[in-house]
Amino acid sequence: MSRWRAAACRISAAAASRNSAAESRALSRACANAPLLPPRPPLPLQTLSRAFSKSAAAAATTTSTATSRGPGAAAPASAGPRPEVRLNSMFLSKPCSLALPPDSPLRAADPQYEGIKRFMLTLLLFYSKQSKALRGANIVYDRITSQVDAPAIYDVFQLEKTFKTTFSLLVLHMWLVLRRLKEEGKDGVKFGQYIYEIYNHDVELRVSKAGVNLLLIKWMKELEKIFYGNIVKYDAAISPEARQDDLVNVIWRNIYAEEGSEAVDAAAAPAVQALARYTRREATCLSLTDKDAMFSGNFKFTTLLPPTPSPTPKRPTR
Repeated sequence: MSRWRAAACRISAAAASRNSAAESRALSRACANAPLLPPRPPLPLQTLSRAFSKSAAAAATTTSTATSRGPGAAAPASAGPRPEVRLNSMFLSKPCSLALPPDSPLRAADPQYEGIKRFMLTLLLFYSKQSKALRGANIVYDRITSQVDAPAIYDVFQLEKTFKTTFSLLVLHMWLVLRRLKEEGKDGVKFGQYIYEIYNHDVELRVSKAGVNLLLIKWMKELEKIFYGNIVKYDAAISPEARQDDLVNVIWRNIYAEEGSEAVDAAAAPAVQALARYTRREATCLSLTDKDAMFSGNFKFTTLLPPTPSPTPKRPTR
């Protein structure tokens, strides 16, 4: 049994046991406080799936919408046309710097105060090197999560949004950033440690949000092992000594594969190869991104889908 499947099964059992006990206590208190009311049917248990968790609410909404429209019905007009995804021709362009231009509205600037406010903030070490590094690390991690949590990355690479896929993509993008920061020597490694601490806190929140609060430290240690195991494999797969298909195989095993599936599935091969090309290109683009942009967070990962064109309004007929 794979590490993902074993961890998922153990967490599912723990979550089911916890939810069952909590449900039983809640129903007992409800019956004791309101004996004259007719009993309500028990609430369904919400347990984690084999990939830790699935977005049940989103799935229910999608199913409900599809049912109400009926099979073969057209999507609502407000949704607009979806950009066409051509996996075989994506991420083949020449790599370039990911730094944001000076006039970009997405740029993050360190707040500048004057007078007594600046004096007080200086005394409180707001402008110290460590404080600036921490603010920059938060911005960098926000760039990572913005890419990982965007629906486009799941649409393009044909992934179901589960805890496993989100966590795997998060590890992949963390590796890309930490790999780039290592090129800056000790300063880059120290800055990467700040980002890693923010990442750990975020993962803990994500695991709790998925419904796991029992033995949380144990599961965090398990995820830490997966994190380090994955980045070692990525380093080896992108090294000069690696074969061309090594990265494809690593991405397949880390992100796509289920238990017992070693070879890349033929149906998923175009998406896996596209994600491998994206990974190589982002690694090269980050290497071309200057140090100031990396340390301030003023960069942006490659946009996965072109902007959807707005529909042209129809002219009124005379």
